[in-house]
Order: sequence, then structure tokens, then C-alpha cells
Amino acid sequence: MRCPYCDHDESRVTDSREASDGVRRRRECARCGLRFSTTERVQTTSLLVVKRDGRREEFNAEKVRAGVLHACTKRPVSVEAIDGLVEQVERGLTSLGKPEVPGAVIGQLVMEGLKTLDHVAYVRFASVYRNFTDLESFAKEVEALQREPEPNPSGALQAQMSLPMSRDETEENPPKRRRKSAK
Repeated sequence: MRCPYCDHDESRVTDSREASDGVRRRRECARCGLRFSTTERVQTTSLLVVKRDGRREEFNAEKVRAGVLHACTKRPVSVEAIDGLVEQVERGLTSLGKPEVPGAVIGQLVMEGLKTLDHVAYVRFASVYRNFTDLESFAKEVEALQREPEPNPSGALQAQMSLPMSRDETEENPPKRRRKSAK
């Protein structure tokens, strides 16, 4: 594993633990002595997304994350909640057990998650995803949303997903990087 600080290709594992997203490993670079974390995930068979025009492309969680981040711009939604939503969508898709999934399923899963996080982010995403063509259809969506309970951005997704948090995610002060002393 290459060190992100000095690009040296030798490091040793100082700690390993199970996490919700795979196995987290704490590593120490053999050259500079700085520590860094890595996450190992099981690689499943690739999931193909069937687009509206019939094209197929490999599922990319980063594209989902970028869309959600864009919808949540200047909203009180934490990066952890956004990452949790992306993980929830990815798990939902893999649990279907199908090699191909229509893009509409992904959009629907994202909208359901955003509805529990932030109504404004939900409307932003829905306006692009559903491609509202007139003000009336947009207004209907907002009216339907007003009948929903107000979301709690900090705890709504965590309560809905009920994922166990790793110790690193709950620490207020993450461990500091340490350098090896020169001998």
C-alpha cells in the first residue's frame, strides 16, 4: 500500500477492525513513519445501470454522491449523512441481486433518502431527476412534501439506516498523525 504522504510502497498494518463499509486498517509508512487509514471492501460483480435511452454503464457510487452533494449544497446536511445515504443506496441495489438495474430505481432510492434528510435538497434533486416541465407539477411536488413531517438532518438517516457506527466515526478528536523519531 502506497503512503499518501511520501509515496513509499511499504507500510505495516498497526490495527484492523470490522466496519460497516468493510475492514478498516490503520497503517504506518516504513519510510516516513506517518500513519494513515485504508478501507477494504469486498468486490462484488459489477452492477450495470440501464439508462433511459437504453445505454448501459457500470454503477458508480461517486456519481450518486456527486448528485447528492450538489442537491445538499448550502444545506445543513453533514458529509457523514450524505455518505450514509450513498452507502444505503449501494446496499439497496446489491440486495436486489440483479446484474442490471434501471436508472430510475437509483433515482427513487436517492429521493427517498433525501426526503428524510432535507426537504430542500429533496426538491432540488427531484426537480432535475423528474425533469419538471411546468410550474404546476413542481408546485404539486412541494405541496405533497409540505404534508410530510420535517426531517432531522443530523439523525434522520442514521435512525432510518440503523447502522452501527465505528469507533473512528464517533470520536470527536481523531488520532493525530505521528512521525517516527529519527534514530
